[in-house]
Amino acid sequence: MKSRICEMLNIEYPIFQGAMARISDASLAAAVSEAGGLGIIAGGTAPIDFVRNEVRKAKELTKKPFGVNIMLLSENADEIAKMVCEENVKVVTTGAGMPGKYMEMWKDHGIKVIPVVPSVAMAKRMERSGADAVVAEGTESGGHVGELTTMVLVPQVVDALSIPVIAAGGIGDGRGVAAAFLLGADAVQVGTRFLTAYECTVHENYKKKILNAKDIDTIVTGRPTGHPIRVLKNKLARQFKDLETAAAPIEEYEKLGIGALAKAVTGDVEYGSVMSGQIAAIVNKEQSCKDIILEMMTEAQSLLNKDWR
Repeated sequence: MKSRICEMLNIEYPIFQGAMARISDASLAAAVSEAGGLGIIAGGTAPIDFVRNEVRKAKELTKKPFGVNIMLLSENADEIAKMVCEENVKVVTTGAGMPGKYMEMWKDHGIKVIPVVPSVAMAKRMERSGADAVVAEGTESGGHVGELTTMVLVPQVVDALSIPVIAAGGIGDGRGVAAAFLLGADAVQVGTRFLTAYECTVHENYKKKILNAKDIDTIVTGRPTGHPIRVLKNKLARQFKDLETAAAPIEEYEKLGIGALAKAVTGDVEYGSVMSGQIAAIVNKEQSCKDIILEMMTEAQSLLNKDWR
């Protein structure tokens, strides 16, 4: 299953690993890239020296291409934007903002730029700004989410653009991969499925929370703030919902959310923010990144080759 994305990025399989803040480190990204996909290190709000160190670790673990995700609203966005050039990173994905002011610098260093978008309008703006491809992310995904579902968003973005489109949100097995290709996508981005990879260094409590999740176990919190986040239900999520019911001021949400993701990543899955996509319910085993990718691609290829008459 080759595509324009495979040729553009020199990867074997059209599978991106989602950039999950505080989780997507060198270990996970390198393992995905070694397995033939595109691993991505999450910059998030981490200090520049930490992100640079993760990039250098990944280079020691794999000679294959990998990417760095930059949250453009982060205070360190300017520093990470320059660092990826200095460290000869091959791919940058972006979120939470417009990458226009960095585009010329990245292009001069041969970096492929792939923004994450939640709407057709944003996708068009990214193409006009010089993006090489876009990730069209549906609301089924974990973490920060938009409003449109993957099924609705992806074909509209595909129809609106000439550059490749990567489908994200609600994709966790070969059926999702096949569906994304039928919707017109050139690749998929997978986050939640990789949370239970052997090479993912997140706390075992987090992994178990994913493995035990049921179909209705995710919830979107923080809508009044303008930055809604999909997480697994727990005591913290209920506290956020209580704030919504009470029409609490935005400052209360911010206070409650401080350090919440860090708590979850280090094992507190009751009062930590356990970000997860809706697809968690079908993630029921731990595997290596290689086995995850091969299983997904084999199933997708079988479905796409099937005679449906």
